[in-house]
Amino acid sequence: MTIPRRTFVAMTGAAIAAPSNIYGKDEVPSLLDHILLGCKDLESGIAFVEERTGVRAAFGGVHPGRGTQNALLALGTRRYLEIIAPDRKQAGATDRLGLLKLTEPRLVGWAAHPGDLNDLANRLRAASLAFDGPTPGSRKRPDGQLLQWKTLNLHDDSGGLLPFFIEWSADSLHPSADSPKGCSLLRFEAATPDPEALSKRVALLGLDLPIAKGDKTQLRATIRGPKGECSVTS
Repeated sequence: MTIPRRTFVAMTGAAIAAPSNIYGKDEVPSLLDHILLGCKDLESGIAFVEERTGVRAAFGGVHPGRGTQNALLALGTRRYLEIIAPDRKQAGATDRLGLLKLTEPRLVGWAAHPGDLNDLANRLRAASLAFDGPTPGSRKRPDGQLLQWKTLNLHDDSGGLLPFFIEWSADSLHPSADSPKGCSLLRFEAATPDPEALSKRVALLGLDLPIAKGDKTQLRATIRGPKGECSVTS
């Protein structure tokens, strides 16, 4: 069963305030930027999603030095699915997401867009929450256009349930804008044996993440396309 939502936490410049107990009914976090569906092989990941939704993701490019490549499809305004897989042309890269061990596509994380990451970093320091970043990143699209962003990663992401945070460069087109359309994200939630503990962490970060009680720690997403629904978990 899904527990009642708690409120966004208003994050001040000096500290992170307490919740105010007003949540909406949306089943997708309002700050969700994209979800990552990991797979061992990019083409098989693209086929997996297309078979279930009827929409084929488009190749997005490679992440130099990180050993990965991706394909993208839009999930609505400023939301998208990133299918991510190893790029075997990059020698010596570390498989930090464990993609080579996957036997089927699985969720391997998600990103939230809180705004200015430097402001977020200051607020996290005031709340004594450890993190890395903001760290710059980039990749070149197939058309040669360079996309640039900054990311911030929590040291403790509650076993992969909490997001990393992203701020796109003002001169970079958001990937959802020209990725294949036709799909929407119906629901995105976290399941955990201890929903109360996760609720407190989510509230501290100002995230409206739906939380369900489950036997194990798990992310869950349901995507709807012209052909049907695709449900995936971590």
